[in-house]
Amino acid sequence: MWLECKHDDQSTIVAHRDHQLQQHKKPCIFPLDSTITLLKSMELCGASALAWRTSISPSLHSSPQPTSVSEFRRVRVWCVKTDVNDSSQSVKGNQMTVSITGATGFIGSKLVQRLYEDNHSICVLTRSRSKAQSIFPVKDFPGIVIAEEPQWKDCIQKSTGVVNLAGLPISTRWSSEIKKEIKQSRIGVTSKVVDSINSSTSDARPKVLVSATAVGYYGTSETQVFDEQSPSGNDYLSEVCREWEGKALAVDKDVRLALIRIGVVLGKDGGALAKMVPIFMMFAGGPLGSGKQWFSWIHIDDLVNLLCEALSNPSYKGVINGTAPNPVRLAEMCQHLGSVMGRPSWLPVPDLALKAVLGEGAIVVLEGQRVLPVRAKELGFSYKYPYIKEALKAILAQKVVV
Repeated sequence: MWLECKHDDQSTIVAHRDHQLQQHKKPCIFPLDSTITLLKSMELCGASALAWRTSISPSLHSSPQPTSVSEFRRVRVWCVKTDVNDSSQSVKGNQMTVSITGATGFIGSKLVQRLYEDNHSICVLTRSRSKAQSIFPVKDFPGIVIAEEPQWKDCIQKSTGVVNLAGLPISTRWSSEIKKEIKQSRIGVTSKVVDSINSSTSDARPKVLVSATAVGYYGTSETQVFDEQSPSGNDYLSEVCREWEGKALAVDKDVRLALIRIGVVLGKDGGALAKMVPIFMMFAGGPLGSGKQWFSWIHIDDLVNLLCEALSNPSYKGVINGTAPNPVRLAEMCQHLGSVMGRPSWLPVPDLALKAVLGEGAIVVLEGQRVLPVRAKELGFSYKYPYIKEALKAILAQKVVV
């Protein structure tokens, strides 16, 4: 008996014949007198998941007999492309090499940990080797590559995908110099990443760029509802986000681009919540300003899952809002936080006090926007924490990671 194996797009296939792998540019025929096993091959079959596996053992056949053309039997085998929307399956089914900017930050460090646990190869693109080594020590993260700026291009051109998360935190007092640095830290790094990708040869170019941006793109409003189709606002943060995204959009058209407009990220050991919890612990917590401003949030675990899905799932492209499906007003968020912590949340922080501390940067907490993740829901993304009370309970039940 013989087996004919044919790829569904008439291109390369792999067959096991006499214990040797052979690649062919056309349909192949080989004897069934050896064990024949068709294995998963993501690149060769163009499949996003394992379609099936079959094995035929020599013990099932009688002793070998001389063969002739008239005795051949033919069976067609097709590589079937399947769609897998679950990130845990699609990521684990296709090991990647991922370069990450902003890897030492609150979001980036969680993403690195997740990708490392899923056995991907990781290159941390950093400007401070010592900081990266302290966050990702060799004893805990053996095999991770830490690259400073002169090595970024080389790492990027050896990667399957790139995640761009770099940017100076905005929750600080703004001066003209700080505002310039907030913008440049995002635009400069994004330009460098895109230039490195575009200068790659086609065979060495990453397949996907996942680039962070922010819901500040939409401006602020107490009444409007924003989704991915909404226009940009006209304030400083909107301008930053437009230019930030503009640099990412310059990436080569053969590279899949996912722009993740991230909301307020909630986690125990970083982000906005880490600054709010100590205030509530001192019984001084309460809404900031009027409390009527919208709070478009996302749990850190959901954001990391979304970033992983954007890396691995070819359907994730274009703008995707990185927010939970149920935004709340800030007063409600503070009420839930106080309830979960067993602390009062009645003491408001006046506008003037915030402006005295943060200057123009107070806009980040005094004004907000109601952002809905329409695209993520269309793509079937599953949120672990769709509601803020459950998210806060889960976060505050965790031990702080030191």
